[in-house]
Amino acid sequence: MAIKEGLRPGGRSARVQESIHSAVRALLEEQDRSTVTVPQIAARAGVTPSTIYRRWGDLSVLLADVALARMQPDSEPANTGSLRGDVRAWAEQYLDEMSSEPGRNMLRDVQCSLTPVYCTTIIGGQLQTILDRYPDQPKPSVDRLINLVAAPTVFRILFSAAALEVEELHQLIEIALNQ
Repeated sequence: MAIKEGLRPGGRSARVQESIHSAVRALLEEQDRSTVTVPQIAARAGVTPSTIYRRWGDLSVLLADVALARMQPDSEPANTGSLRGDVRAWAEQYLDEMSSEPGRNMLRDVQCSLTPVYCTTIIGGQLQTILDRYPDQPKPSVDRLINLVAAPTVFRILFSAAALEVEELHQLIEIALNQ
């Protein structure tokens, strides 16, 4: 079942979605994610379980939807005054946030999303904002930064015993910036 798009902002459907998202976030703070159930979420949100199943299909898709909503940045990437500095600041923050336990869970949940490409859109938008600040400088493409900085970061967070060290991250940034 697809997540419905194009809903009226502030309409009943948006309010129900927000109450369900809030319930999920609250329950994930209170208990282990493996114990969270659709009936618990429904009770907390004040809706019936069928409302959740009708919209999201199953718990994994709902968790992915909540994770995607949380991945949306609340501000522009830091502006340090240099391309290298901006990319470093963004990458260090991304590494820090995503390697935390909530970040790891968010990355795992997003894999179940019906629209996982949305993550690329979010990250690509942040990186494009950085690149646009320096129109007269030679710079890599957004895809190059995703492939050489973001992708190894996510891979190590999800599939390795340890996340990247900041020094390793800086080395990847240097490779990406030196065309």
